[in-house]
Amino acid sequence: MLRAVTAMGAGKLLGTNLRARRDEQGISLSELARRSGIAKGTLSQLESGAGNPTIETVFSLSNALGVPVSALLADTPASDVVLVRSADVDVLSGDAIDLRMLRRLEHPGGLFEIYNQEIRPDAVQHSDGHPGTEHHIVLSGCLRINAHGQIEDLGPGDYLAFRAAGPHSYEAVDGPVRSVLLLEYPPDVYPTAAGGPHLPG
Repeated sequence: MLRAVTAMGAGKLLGTNLRARRDEQGISLSELARRSGIAKGTLSQLESGAGNPTIETVFSLSNALGVPVSALLADTPASDVVLVRSADVDVLSGDAIDLRMLRRLEHPGGLFEIYNQEIRPDAVQHSDGHPGTEHHIVLSGCLRINAHGQIEDLGPGDYLAFRAAGPHSYEAVDGPVRSVLLLEYPPDVYPTAAGGPHLPG
């Protein structure tokens, strides 16, 4: 059976999942605001499905709650064959990157998130870091990644992986870049997905 997955809408889906994760952990909006550095009023708007969340906002909430990004953005499909049209998935934008989360994959060895990633030229996307390992495969353009003090330029077909815990950045060189981003989380990072002990948020 083939199931086509369409987006509920990043804002609405985030609001539903955010409230559910917060309720599961028994924390208030005020406490989540303290942990994430996001104003309580903004969090209230996000939970109601309003606003247009950015990459930075979603990763801040992910880190504050101790859950993977996909726990806030994914609508879990159940089918033997899953089709996701990128055009049907809402964009999560940052300073230089547009992300579309295509799939969340759980198994006993960990959790994976697959993204369609587009990097816009003339800007640099900075990340303070997050759990897991990033795997990048460039489809078109030239992608410059700065991680762990090492700068690499990747062309079509090139692959790079690095642990994402520290600061890192992305930049499109000489025009836009299309790539695939795979985020890999080992089972001890987000054990709610893989069955291990829960780490504090």
